[in-house]
Amino acid sequence: MRSMRALQNALSRAGGHCRRGGWGHLSRSPLLGGGIRHHLNEAAAQGRETPHSHQPQQQDHDSSETGMLSRLGDLLFYTIAEGQERIPLHKFTTALRATGLQTSDPRLRDCMSQMRRMVRESSSGGLLDRDLFRKCVSSNIVLLTQAFRKKFVIPDFEEFTDHVDRIFEDAKELSGGKVAAYIPQLAKSNPDLWGVSLCTVDGQRHSVGHTKIPFCLQSCVKPLTYAISVSTLGTDYVHKYVGKEPSGLRYNKLSLNEEGIPHNPMVNAGAIVVSSLIKMDCNKAEKFDFVLQYLNKMAGNEYMGFSNATFQSEKETGDRNYAIGYYLKEKKCFPKGVDMMAALDLYFQLCSVEVTCESGSVIAATLANGGICPITGESVLSAEAVRNTLSLMHSCGMYDFSGQFAFHVGLPAKSAVSGAILLVVPNVMGMMCLSPPLDKLGNSYRGISFCQKLVSLFNFHNYDNLRHCARKLDPRREGGEVRNKTVVNLLFAAYSGDVSALRRFALSAMDMEQKDYDSRTALHVAAAEGGATFPWMMLCNSIIWRSIQLYHLHKGRIRWNHRVRQPKQYIFHIHTHPTRFSSASNTALGYVYSATKVEVGMRAWV
Repeated sequence: MRSMRALQNALSRAGGHCRRGGWGHLSRSPLLGGGIRHHLNEAAAQGRETPHSHQPQQQDHDSSETGMLSRLGDLLFYTIAEGQERIPLHKFTTALRATGLQTSDPRLRDCMSQMRRMVRESSSGGLLDRDLFRKCVSSNIVLLTQAFRKKFVIPDFEEFTDHVDRIFEDAKELSGGKVAAYIPQLAKSNPDLWGVSLCTVDGQRHSVGHTKIPFCLQSCVKPLTYAISVSTLGTDYVHKYVGKEPSGLRYNKLSLNEEGIPHNPMVNAGAIVVSSLIKMDCNKAEKFDFVLQYLNKMAGNEYMGFSNATFQSEKETGDRNYAIGYYLKEKKCFPKGVDMMAALDLYFQLCSVEVTCESGSVIAATLANGGICPITGESVLSAEAVRNTLSLMHSCGMYDFSGQFAFHVGLPAKSAVSGAILLVVPNVMGMMCLSPPLDKLGNSYRGISFCQKLVSLFNFHNYDNLRHCARKLDPRREGGEVRNKTVVNLLFAAYSGDVSALRRFALSAMDMEQKDYDSRTALHVAAAEGGATFPWMMLCNSIIWRSIQLYHLHKGRIRWNHRVRQPKQYIFHIHTHPTRFSSASNTALGYVYSATKVEVGMRAWV
């Protein structure tokens, strides 16, 4: 049982680095059936009761752990190789991108650098064999297994991005709107720029259009500054100086609510007050560096710049903001001792911070992921700060269009006069759109159209999932056609005795216990046809429970007429002597993962 404890503990510790931890607890995996899950859980309970004080036991534990993870590496190789003994590097990277992961993902940095180095040093013409591949992926085996099993938040990522690309092309044809001209530097923006990037909470990435061109955050920095303030100062303190309600007025109005404070952090007055709260005991340079470090962490250390030309242009033409600053000072809206001009300077600086659509999408994904950056795993913002920020973005983030946007799109978002829209789909993904031409309310003309069409196709609206609502596409689930195809492929592999295909399916998106229209599983087919797939399917499914089912099958209690070919003793042996099966579970588990020489494994515990 020690190797079973090793598997459970190894995957649990590795899964701790994943946000959801779904692959840290392999006992919940569809790769294993209920019987093995039962023994895994039982082993974990025994492991908690048994002290591990002896050094030899610890060594056995570590070696078993390593063995189990190496078998996962083998299965991953077989899934990608599709029967080949060696694979070129580009085949792995192509398969990786199909899952949504990028080779530049910080989580895969060590894996990719080691893989490139081994390809250069290899004498096999740049090909990776199973051993080299296993060495390269060992440090990222949990993440990669999760990716290739399609256990990310959007399993059919290629299909989803095809829809996104079509919506992008439709919006590209639009020609309305005008570039903002009240800030001279922004008036120089190219009206033909149009780009969209997305990043899911699992780090799946997709970009289309002009997504590598830097642009200023402008008002998109307002919710980020607010989130940083709440994370460091707390909700109660921040909202002593700024409200939570939509103003119903233009974003640059000189107006306060009934309590004598700005209406919310998304209008200019509220954003200036929030800027004054940041690091009040520090000088201007230290304040700016403090916020920039937070933004870098939210963006996963991707591109973050600063446009000094825009900053100077803002200062020279920001009479309205200076008027708001003096109005706030007159009404005593700033904390005691705050330098109003320093607060305005910081506000102008933060509006001039540059991102690209790609780095901006990671910032949005950090908000979608509860404040944890999806590509680094670093906790940047408190859960309280993210909840408050998304609430205010939902009600106040789109200028005077906020109500209509909440009605039609139903997602937290923030727009900017630079033509950017930062969109958050909570628990799913973040998006950044860029198109400088603005509508009459100051929002990106193409960006608004894109968001509306996205939600008209997918059930991302906050209230799309109510019972009896019109059904839209849900990218978080596999499509029906895909599920039907996987059932057919799985049953055909079991029928034809294709163990290699079953091995690949076990690591792919398939549930090895799924049924066809007649409630037949692959195990039923394998049992009826006999051959090498039968013992392998026995191991891939819940062994004890399935053995009982096979017992009934042999007794003729299944309505279809095929009988088990050569049922042999082990079916009844497992059924009547479960303790003996349990005592040799380590052997059986090993062959679940290696999927080789299964007959030897069967003999070991019969």
